[in-house]
Amino acid sequence: MRARDNLAREYHLNRDNALSAHEASLSGEASEDRQGVAALERLILNRLDDEKAQDVVFIDLKDKSSIADGMIVASGRSHRHVGAMADHLLRMLKDAGHGRARVEGLPHCDWVLIDAGDVIVHLFRPEVRAFYNIEKIWSVEPPRRALN
Repeated sequence: MRARDNLAREYHLNRDNALSAHEASLSGEASEDRQGVAALERLILNRLDDEKAQDVVFIDLKDKSSIADGMIVASGRSHRHVGAMADHLLRMLKDAGHGRARVEGLPHCDWVLIDAGDVIVHLFRPEVRAFYNIEKIWSVEPPRRALN
């Protein structure tokens, strides 16, 4: 009977050690992944700054959405400016080793969406940005209640 109790105790100890080691490796992977996302965010934000993007806003989506960890919204002065920023961002992402990002809206350049995986970039002309008001959709402010 004692031998079986010792084996059971040893099994639980080994299992608990293995689980804590696995959890530690997962938290290490999450930390590395978060650092990679932060580097991608900085890369995109720096490029948009170089491209003279206007009204750049970063929205943290980590606990809000499963589609991405961050969203960047920026405006360009014209169709050409929005198109050039999008083109330069796509090239920079590819050259930096982030693969080919998916893109929508390039032909018209009113609103260009670039899906870089963990970060989504929305580039707008100012009038279109004001119309869609995408920042309000993802705002973290609680809704205001009317007073009776």
